[in-house]
Amino acid sequence: MKRPLNIRTAYSKEFDTYPFTGIWKDVFGNATKNGVWIVYGAEKNGKSWLSLKLSDMLSQFGSGLYISAEEGLEKEFIDAMKRARLEPGNESLKFVEYTPLEEISERLEKRNPPKFVVFDNVTVYKDELSYGAFQKFWRRHPNTHFIFIAHEERNEPYTATAKMIKRLSKIIIRVQGLACFVSGRCPGGSLTIDEEKAQLYHGAEIKNNQDE
Repeated sequence: MKRPLNIRTAYSKEFDTYPFTGIWKDVFGNATKNGVWIVYGAEKNGKSWLSLKLSDMLSQFGSGLYISAEEGLEKEFIDAMKRARLEPGNESLKFVEYTPLEEISERLEKRNPPKFVVFDNVTVYKDELSYGAFQKFWRRHPNTHFIFIAHEERNEPYTATAKMIKRLSKIIIRVQGLACFVSGRCPGGSLTIDEEKAQLYHGAEIKNNQDE
């Protein structure tokens, strides 16, 4: 059992947070560089675009690994990267196809591991992450920031593993109709997706009605 903290010691703890600015700061606040986030939504609503844009932004603050487990690195995924206007010169963000969970763990335990890992998506890893495996994996790497992308069924993440990940996520992002509804341990709010301009904007009309 770890030693309990008194209030003074708890208040004196320091945390490594993302130095977000602009709309990222408004919505995500002072998010820590560890723990779990989830992005979920129905097909063709901008989920992949948002996840790529988010990964690109996070790579400004540390190296990232994006696992394109569902689509691989086929033309359709590369086209999505281009729509998100990822810069070819960004050496901090790497992409791989499906990689077994144990291999990912081994990579995270080597020197200079990625600071964040994106799993695209949970459905491909549902067997490897079930029966308590997700909690073991997450706790095995407490200093890594994990982002899981999931499909949606009846307004909730699909599968049961994805629902569990949502319950344990610090930040929850639901993508619906080219809008992103952000909730969890952050200020929250909503953003609109403009794929043509490869930008995100505050959704003034939907922000006040956001109730995730």
